[in-house]
Amino acid sequence: MQKVYGIKDIMKIMPQRNPMLLLDRAQEIDEKNWVGVKNVSMDEAFFQGHFPGHPIMPGVLQLEAMKQLSELAVRSILDPAGAADVYLKEVNKVKFRRPANPGDRIKIETEILELEANIAKFKAKLSTSGGVASEAQITLAVRDKNAAPEAMPCLFNEFDKQDTDLMDISKVMDLMPHRFPFLLIDYVKSMEGEKIIAVKNVTANEPIFANDSELKTVPEAILCEIAAQSGCACVLARPENKGKIGYFMSIDKAESLAPVYPGDQLVIDLTLPESKSRFGKGGCIMRVDGKEVFRINLMFAIVDA
Repeated sequence: MQKVYGIKDIMKIMPQRNPMLLLDRAQEIDEKNWVGVKNVSMDEAFFQGHFPGHPIMPGVLQLEAMKQLSELAVRSILDPAGAADVYLKEVNKVKFRRPANPGDRIKIETEILELEANIAKFKAKLSTSGGVASEAQITLAVRDKNAAPEAMPCLFNEFDKQDTDLMDISKVMDLMPHRFPFLLIDYVKSMEGEKIIAVKNVTANEPIFANDSELKTVPEAILCEIAAQSGCACVLARPENKGKIGYFMSIDKAESLAPVYPGDQLVIDLTLPESKSRFGKGGCIMRVDGKEVFRINLMFAIVDA
């Protein structure tokens, strides 16, 4: 029988900590397959903001749980010295099929498809007792965990908050049910035709950075959520969608190009064609001081509240 990894074992290997540690137990089934367990409890902080009165585990945290089990499976090979950040370089064909709610136990499964010295590819899925909740193709890679920003941020530029912005945080909150600690955009700068510009100012005080003393970068799964919330706010602002809510449905492809640090101003540039269907689909590029740091093609559904 293969070794069972309890929480102490997991924490010896993995850098994540509360509130971003999303594995409770794990086991290696064979040289290619691992299984993990995450119990979903109402006592978890993200349920305060996702959503008040209607708690749902965010789909991107399901993705992060799949990433973490995959990381656990190969960390000793990708980072034998414990000197690297094992990050989510790319995800493809992500499907969010059913919600996970307080009281659910989730089974996480991952299969190693390719494994080299500094990159690994997986096929993963997450299930509840009701069936498959989400699935993804995941690529992990390594980068220097001691890397730091190269320069001070460019302050007071064209993307800083102004009275002429399309939506301040109050207007965003009027449209969306997301609240602390899972409201991840600060304002919407503009919306012209199919093009949307939103902004997230990243600060070290956010709960996502309480997870470890060294890795102070925004998790790539959270960047996916930032893109989705930016598009969702703008679609819900359209008169025909008044009173509705948005659910993250899928990611065709997302790719991390550079880490995002506290102090960065994250500019979300989203192209979201108008559609008569209940689905919103678009492509997004995120930049910091003009440099591309993340790309994603995504889809969400607009449904009655």
